[in-house]
Order: sequence, then C-alpha cells, then structure tokens
Amino acid sequence: MTKLKISIITSVYNNKETIKEAIESVLSQTYRNIEYIIVDGASTDGTVEIVQSYGSKINTFVSEADKGIYDGLNKGLGLATGDVIGFLHSDDLYENDKVIEEIAKAFEGGVDAVYGDLVYTAKEDTTKVLRYWKSRTFDKSLLAKGWMPAHPTFFVRKEVYEIYGKFDSSFKIAADYDFMLRVLSAGINVKYLPKILYKMRVGGESNKSIKNIIQKSKEDLKALKNNNVGGIYTLLYKNLSKIIQFVRR
Repeated sequence: MTKLKISIITSVYNNKETIKEAIESVLSQTYRNIEYIIVDGASTDGTVEIVQSYGSKINTFVSEADKGIYDGLNKGLGLATGDVIGFLHSDDLYENDKVIEEIAKAFEGGVDAVYGDLVYTAKEDTTKVLRYWKSRTFDKSLLAKGWMPAHPTFFVRKEVYEIYGKFDSSFKIAADYDFMLRVLSAGINVKYLPKILYKMRVGGESNKSIKNIIQKSKEDLKALKNNNVGGIYTLLYKNLSKIIQFVRR
C-alpha cells in the first residue's frame, strides 16, 4: 500500500525569530512522505535567507508579495500535490516528531479529515503551557453551540478543498473558522485523535490587540451566518468555552 503523501504548508512574513524552529519541527518528523511548502510574503528581515539555507529540504518555496496569511495559504493549497494537507504557522511547532506519522495512520480508515488537541505556550518558552484546547469527537449539533476543532490540528484530504473551495480571503482573521464551518456542516467524515498534536505560541493575529479581538468576533459572526450554523448566542458560547481551556491545563 502506497503511503499517503502529506503536504504541510507554512505561510510566513518577516518572522526570522521562529521560522527555523517551525521548519525543524517539520523536517524532524519520522513520517517520510511529506511535501513541505513555504509561502513567503516577500519578507525583508532575513526570513527568506533562513528558508533558502535549507535548500532542497523544502520541496517548494515561493517568496512574493501577497494579501495576507490566507492569500498565502491559498497559494500553498494551489501548489500542494499531497493526498492530505495540513498547516504549520511560522510561530508554531508540532508536539513531537511522530505527529504526522499518527495523522497518516488515522487516515487509513478513509476519513476526510483528522484533528486533535492543541496547547498555547509562552512565546519565549514553548515548554510552558498557558492554555489547553482539548477537543472531542465530532457531532454536527456542536457547531451551533460554538464548538470547533483547533484549525492548526485540522488535516484535510485535498479533494475536500476541490469540492468546497479554499479560504475566503474577504476574512482577515477568521477564514479558517469559516472554512471549517463550511466543510463540517456539509457532513464530511472526520476523526478525532485525543492527544496533543500542536504547540502554538501566544500572541497570534486574532488576539494580539483589542481591535483584533473585536474584528475576530465580527468575522466569526459573519462566518456563522454565511454557513447557516448560528448567530450571536453561538458566538457567545464559543467565546465562553475558551475560559475552560485555561483551567484544563
């Protein structure tokens, strides 16, 4: 049986501080049939030189001006040739070197998508866990209650993007939420891996300022309405559920 090819996409712009760690997290994976794609938004801080130093270990590298992270991720989706596609943001890491191996095994049952748990860590110390996003087995009714898997843990078959489309770049912060609502409400077959797969540094785009938090809430509400999943109460439940993630750590 031919091993699944898994494409991993990183979209980056001016992040020389952590891009090396993200790259090493992918290259250290025990699963060998990985296609690694990095889409850079024309960085000027030395990020490009760091990526180029890895040579052919990065399967595809593009550096050109873009319209933001989702534009970059969509470019990556257009370049991906894998059976399954996942994302690793340039600030982040996989929990260990066997994550992709476990993801590949989970797809053996013929599911459309696989997801797991995520932890938020201190920016300067990724061993210090600040918040634990523990997920659960999927039930479509949970969407209207504000539940959603952590998008960075969400690995999806390429044909799902071909059927349901890529990220809607009219969203600046919540296109990932919109995408997951779109495909999960459509009834794709998903599997939950009850383990930590991903380590995310705090200080991401959606929560780095009050302005961005407000923008994120507006976009979340737009995504809910666009996908006929819920409204203001769903958004309220979604935000309240984050409090539990702090006590679970």
